[in-house]
Amino acid sequence: MLKQFLSKLPRKALKSDERPESPRTSTPRSSSRTGPSGVGGGTPRFNGGGNLGPVRSNGPKRMSSAVFPASVVAGIEPLVPFKDVPTSEKMNLFVSKVSLCCVTFDFTDPTKNSIEKDVKRQTLLELVDFVASGSMRFSEPAILATCRMCAINLFRVFPPNYRNGGGGENDDDEPMFDPAWPHLQIVYELLLKFVTSSFLDAKIAKKYVDHSFILRLLELFDSEDPRERDCLKTILHRIYGKFMVHRPFIRKAINNIFYRFLFETERHNGIAELLEIFGSIISGFALPLKEEHRMFLWRVLIPLHKPKNLGSYFQQLSYCITQFIEKEPKLASVVIKGLLKYWPITSSQKEVMFLGELEEILEAVNMVEFQKVMVPLFCRIGCCINSSHFQVAERALFFWNNDHIVNLIAHNRQVILPIILPALERNAHNHWNQAVLNLTLNVRKMFVEMDDQLFLSSHAHYMEEEAKQSSAAKKRKEAWERLENAASLQPVTGTTAVLVTSLATSIAC
Repeated sequence: MLKQFLSKLPRKALKSDERPESPRTSTPRSSSRTGPSGVGGGTPRFNGGGNLGPVRSNGPKRMSSAVFPASVVAGIEPLVPFKDVPTSEKMNLFVSKVSLCCVTFDFTDPTKNSIEKDVKRQTLLELVDFVASGSMRFSEPAILATCRMCAINLFRVFPPNYRNGGGGENDDDEPMFDPAWPHLQIVYELLLKFVTSSFLDAKIAKKYVDHSFILRLLELFDSEDPRERDCLKTILHRIYGKFMVHRPFIRKAINNIFYRFLFETERHNGIAELLEIFGSIISGFALPLKEEHRMFLWRVLIPLHKPKNLGSYFQQLSYCITQFIEKEPKLASVVIKGLLKYWPITSSQKEVMFLGELEEILEAVNMVEFQKVMVPLFCRIGCCINSSHFQVAERALFFWNNDHIVNLIAHNRQVILPIILPALERNAHNHWNQAVLNLTLNVRKMFVEMDDQLFLSSHAHYMEEEAKQSSAAKKRKEAWERLENAASLQPVTGTTAVLVTSLATSIAC
């Protein structure tokens, strides 16, 4: 058995000019998503390891969120430990062990190949310890073999049947946990320690951790397992930090995912994690900001407020926005105009989120930028104050609990008070919620204390406008009544429909 197993291992180190082959299927990814098993018209085949055959789905549907290739190799046996070979042979042994781990298994059936799976798991753990020890510099064949093994084990096609259904802010489905995660986690840990190792030469490794490798890594962010997305987030961030040559490409590739999410699918599981990566990237931007970064703010971050499932990534999005404003405060007015453009009209939950983000932005805004947007901003806040949804009205009135915002309002009260006063007066007389009513009266009192003369003049103007509107409404009502009475006196002739009684009379009858 041992001789049969050793015959499957490479006899010599891989040539330095070989490239790691990412697993490619015989059909494109888009065409392979034709059935619940994730297997397309042909039988996809990995170039570097096992075969990807049809996966039998005997268990519950929610057991697996990925299609794993089944092994064609049986009887895997462990190799000798690293401690039993001289230092000069350790890197060759490392390559052999990594090649051993290129064999893949079907984890939907826990009883299948259990011994082989355990041997592979122990080998992966041994590789993790070896990489973490940092005992020697990685050779180019070792880098090639590691990238190839990670590609074979991690890069896979996700089935469409769990992700094409309904979703959005009311999607309360529990996250799906991958049955292969105990195995995948070790591979991710190995990749992370490998990328962050000080014994990895980035100049050599960039040939194998290339654009194709990064794109396939980004595709995995659509995994439905949150544990996998969290590992990917850390690894991609480390790759961004180590391989400076790939930074523009990584930003562009992530932007493309955002564009596809915004303008095509509105379905992606990893938007929050990708935004979290960008949050740390934004904090490292040099000043003045490049036009590329400003365009990212306007074309990606602000439109990301529009999708209905905003709540799933709102915290990370808000952090990215505040990072931009901290870098360049004059962008605050641009962001506020964008929020007003995408303001939710029918979703109270999103309105509360928008108001919370506005408060964070206003805490960092200066007087000049505030004055650029204060008129449309407080027109919208006035509408929110009058909202029949008490949480929206309450959140809008909480702005006056923020000292910085109150200071901005006080310096511009000549403009803001006439805009806000009608909303406050309508709330004081008509709002059904007692907490909102109390907050309204407190805000009214604050305006009186700021400038009682301005308040009195604004209130008088408001009463005049209310009287004019009431008079106009009364005149309209009287005009309609005269028309109805005149119509009721006319005889019905021909086929022309004529209103002969008023609506009030019809209801009374």
